[in-house]
Amino acid sequence: MSRPLVGLAELAHHTDSFLRTAEIADYPQALNGVQVRNRQPLSRVAVAVDCSVRTIRAAIAAEAQLLLVHHGLFWGGLQRITGPFYDRLQLLLSHDIALYSSHLPLDGHAELGNGVQLAQALGLAVSGGFAEYKGFACGVQGSADLPTNELHERAVAFSAPWGHRTISSPIPDGHRTRRWAICTGSGAQVETLAQARALGIDTLIVGEGPHWSAVDADEHGFVIIYAGHYATETLGVRALAGHWETRFGLPWQFIDAPTGL
Repeated sequence: MSRPLVGLAELAHHTDSFLRTAEIADYPQALNGVQVRNRQPLSRVAVAVDCSVRTIRAAIAAEAQLLLVHHGLFWGGLQRITGPFYDRLQLLLSHDIALYSSHLPLDGHAELGNGVQLAQALGLAVSGGFAEYKGFACGVQGSADLPTNELHERAVAFSAPWGHRTISSPIPDGHRTRRWAICTGSGAQVETLAQARALGIDTLIVGEGPHWSAVDADEHGFVIIYAGHYATETLGVRALAGHWETRFGLPWQFIDAPTGL
């Protein structure tokens, strides 16, 4: 049975509109959308959290014409085309593989976003947005009533298959999660913690954070669960690939390349 053939321009136009890519402000290095074009039609997609030599080689082995990632080529900013950066470009171009990247538009998407997908994986019901960046909610929040230790164990079970050992800031005896928030990736930042305090969040679930964030949480009476930067951002790209398969009939393969963070 022959695979469906889809043009990159058609796929990108649909996805940019569906994710509201042009409307959502992001870090300049994110450069959301098509980062590298190709010439051949698409019949198979490879999916990964990061664009790296490792994931590009796996996309080549999977015979994919498109690599979808959450973190694209340009997080290092303006740089010389040498070393690993050259290797990535050379592999993509020589094998005619396109690269599509989506960062904050995918983090906060109401259906496919990393935040809502993680909430579902942890058995939590979303009631609103959280972690605003230039007017856009990158994360989600909601209410619950369960022991925080139980939520921690759910996060442990979620992140373990992705090579991460979930840890938490100190959990006081008897602490219960009643108002929670999620910001995946490097979610324990100054602004995020300030929003959590202002909203009365008692449990914040993130990917990773600096050491001081655990101290800050303990002193302000809430708990941070660090479920892994990589682990918490495997969700959105896989959900988007599933959407492409439903919409365009494109088969896809997830490339697991954990960082340990």
